[in-house]
Amino acid sequence: MSEQTLVHEIGADGTATVTLNRPEVHNAFDDAVIARLTELLHDLAADERVRLVQLAAAGKSFSAGADLNWMRRMADYGDQENYRDAMGLAELLRTLNELPKPTLALVHGAAFGGGVGLVCCCDIVLAAPQASFSLSEVKLGIIPSVIGPYVVAAIGQRAARRYMLTAERFDAAEAQRIGLVHEVVGQEALRERAGEIAATLRANGPNALREAKELIRALANRPIETAVIEDTARRIARIRASAEGKEGLGAFLEKRKPDWIQG
Repeated sequence: MSEQTLVHEIGADGTATVTLNRPEVHNAFDDAVIARLTELLHDLAADERVRLVQLAAAGKSFSAGADLNWMRRMADYGDQENYRDAMGLAELLRTLNELPKPTLALVHGAAFGGGVGLVCCCDIVLAAPQASFSLSEVKLGIIPSVIGPYVVAAIGQRAARRYMLTAERFDAAEAQRIGLVHEVVGQEALRERAGEIAATLRANGPNALREAKELIRALANRPIETAVIEDTARRIARIRASAEGKEGLGAFLEKRKPDWIQG
């Protein structure tokens, strides 16, 4: 795989930007891109310089999803080979979804199939008005299976019933209405708005952000019962007593910036 298929840079402010860079195929991904992106995300998660990760794309599209040549290859694989291959994408999505640092997706142009899956796995999503989305798998006689859990979590069962079954395209406004996109921003202002949100995120405790992401996953779709209540109490008790928790409270009381901003 060309080194330029996936480009990343880490800014002095701790923002890592990962850019899908296969514009000639609308940033479709294959097994090689999936493996490299998974590896890169693990590296960024472990890099202490990185405070947050932005996922962007070069060219006209965000991502057309699976590369057709790769899909054609998969059709000739046996069951076990297909399963192992599908698990590669599943691991990428889980890695992105569970990344311990905040993630932002900057969407312009088309985000189809697995491209929608990548979007669903990011914490905050900005889209240009011209962006378009489609869960297009059934048009090809397949299903949005591996991306399915993240799609349903992002847009809910009701919207998923429509768009997984029709495979119709929908625009950024509809994507925002159903919860896939948080903000629709002029394409020329996407980077600027992402920078503003990144600055807001960097003002917050790094460990608190990681713990907040874990808390959301722990609470999602669970009834409010004794076990959940006790778990939340244990979590806040532990965080209050942590070095970051003490620093944050101390900084607030002393009317100064906490060390994660000063640093």
